Amino acid sequence: MPRQDPLDIWRKDLAKAFPDLTKPQLKGLAHWSFGMTLARCCSLDSVAAYMADWLEQPELSVRSRLREWYLPADLKSGTKRGGKRQELDVTTCFAPLLRWLCRDWPQPRLALALDASTLDDRFVLLAISVLYRSCAFPVAWRILPATAKGRWKPHWLDLLQAISGVVPANWLVVALTDRGLWAKWLFEKIQDLGWHPLMRINRGHFRPAGSTAFVPLAQLIPQVEMGWRGQGTAFSTPGRQVDGTLLGWWGSGHKEPWLILSDLIPQQSNACWYGLRSWIEQGFKDSKSGGWQWQHTRMEDPERAERLWLAIAVTTLWLLRVGGSAEEAALQASHTESL
Repeated sequence: MPRQDPLDIWRKDLAKAFPDLTKPQLKGLAHWSFGMTLARCCSLDSVAAYMADWLEQPELSVRSRLREWYLPADLKSGTKRGGKRQELDVTTCFAPLLRWLCRDWPQPRLALALDASTLDDRFVLLAISVLYRSCAFPVAWRILPATAKGRWKPHWLDLLQAISGVVPANWLVVALTDRGLWAKWLFEKIQDLGWHPLMRINRGHFRPAGSTAFVPLAQLIPQVEMGWRGQGTAFSTPGRQVDGTLLGWWGSGHKEPWLILSDLIPQQSNACWYGLRSWIEQGFKDSKSGGWQWQHTRMEDPERAERLWLAIAVTTLWLLRVGGSAEEAALQASHTESL
């Protein structure tokens, strides 16, 4: 029986995951992600060189097709049947990407991280990532010019809305944010999606349930190795107040305590869960020096960079699924041997 082409198998997997993409878009995504795995980076030149060798085609031709995949429609060359070439709207891929991830998810609970990172003085990346095996897998993102003015609120709302309704309603989903992203509107948007915020807040005041007075947060957790959790109202300023559960913990080696605001009841939550957010740093490392070498990109156009990030996300998911399956198989084999 003839051996199946791994690239063809991968392209069919992508077609199932992204049924709304056109054949040229799927082909380009397959070539980019397959080539990134071979090249171990997201450089156009490197991916083109490896894919040209794999396809046994001229490198300049392969490079041209790869580059055209992330270009806007008005810069694409040629036409296709039925009209001009289509521009890839990466936002339409966010829900299918998360749905693909959830398909074989081992347990009905999910931890998401919302975070912003920068690439030199060029880009700001706003990303929602799934936290998994000490890593962060991006499922929705927006890339902005680093010099862009304006609020991030509409972008975060659009990203959250793009993946709404994908995770089964009976799953426990927590969304973690750092202090820089605290906002009442974001807390409430996460709730509207049926998820549970775990948002770190700055020092302020909190009124425990049953109390009539607000007390400084520092007073609740005054020293290292102390914790506190309970329901009440955060922030004393009218209009900024939020009812919820405060989770606090001051761990050894930290300059100050974690102060986490959630809507989960105290018995269902723990401040230590916020430690999962550190996995986002590994995710940034995977996209940069520890993986796809995103920091070396010469791209200047945020929209092109957003399309390249689809290839980065798909390739990362591919490797996480392969690695997770291999690890699970090894654990089962070890368990069998011990019987």
